[in-house]
Amino acid sequence: MITRFRTTLQSLRVVTLTVILSGTCVLCLGIGAVTITPAQIIAIICEHLFHWNLGWEFNRTQEAVIVAIRLPRVLLGLLVGGGLAVSGAVMQGLFRNPLADPGLIGVSSGAAVAAVAFIVLVNSSIFWFTRPLGPFALSIVAFFGAATATYTVYWISIKENHVQIYTMLLAGIAINAMGGAITGILTFIADDAQLRNLTFWSLGSLGGATWKNVVGVAPIIIWSVIFLIKFAKPLNAMLLGEYEATHLGFDIEKIKKLILLHVALAVGAAVAVSGIIGFIGLVIPHLLRLKFGPDHRFLLPGCAILGASVLLLADLIARTVVAPAEMPIGIVTSIIGGPFFIYLLKRRQTYEK
Repeated sequence: MITRFRTTLQSLRVVTLTVILSGTCVLCLGIGAVTITPAQIIAIICEHLFHWNLGWEFNRTQEAVIVAIRLPRVLLGLLVGGGLAVSGAVMQGLFRNPLADPGLIGVSSGAAVAAVAFIVLVNSSIFWFTRPLGPFALSIVAFFGAATATYTVYWISIKENHVQIYTMLLAGIAINAMGGAITGILTFIADDAQLRNLTFWSLGSLGGATWKNVVGVAPIIIWSVIFLIKFAKPLNAMLLGEYEATHLGFDIEKIKKLILLHVALAVGAAVAVSGIIGFIGLVIPHLLRLKFGPDHRFLLPGCAILGASVLLLADLIARTVVAPAEMPIGIVTSIIGGPFFIYLLKRRQTYEK
């Protein structure tokens, strides 16, 4: 009876987060230089998707703003925010450490190096193989960068067919340092136009959202998030320890490999289109764990929903607080996430006393 009540309560919390996300999407679609009411938003979307005329009036400027600018931006925010938050929650479960996130083991750094190299050297013969890939090119290049960094860290940390978690974390620090150095070199050789793009990109932004970007990353991030959510039960078992999880019938080493692969996919695609956006993968899982508890069956879907909501709200602040200019979204998330990270560290010190 108690278990059924808890399951119902967790489900209601997920539904509540979904309602909040829906309201956040409407808010982000309506607020800006051109104000659009919720009724007009619904009318525009219904006319374009289903060719339904609901009778609510809107002008062509509002239609163009929604269809060409805000809707792809909101969809990209949903994908990136959800992908980063779920990846962070999975990494925290894998390492059994609430301070872990995808950037910790070099996933974000590897994706960033590859994406920066693609932006700076796209016209050289190095990336000749990407020309047939069309809108998927940058995402795929970033994935290979993330996967290479992840595999390198994995190779360093594996011993006798067993992954040593602390070695992996230390290797991730080294990979991040090397990635920062390579990115600095590529930034140094970039021309003025590329430098402006890289500077803004390195701080994270959804300002370059287009339907091309959405189509390019949607299949990758959606597939990765769904796949990672399916690992909820093994992650729950791993909370007891790897030895206990193995005796429960889970192939822990295989699960680790699959998790790292799909985290690399999700983070690589997200970094390719939005740049490096910090703290979403750290703060969101920890906040939800305070309410949902450690059960990944509800924690992971909740992270996907809340991560999308928080990133959309951060993007709304970034594009309105200094309008008509636009602030990099990474600044907003860092202002919020930095103090919260310090709070987590102090709280952890208190528990260890």
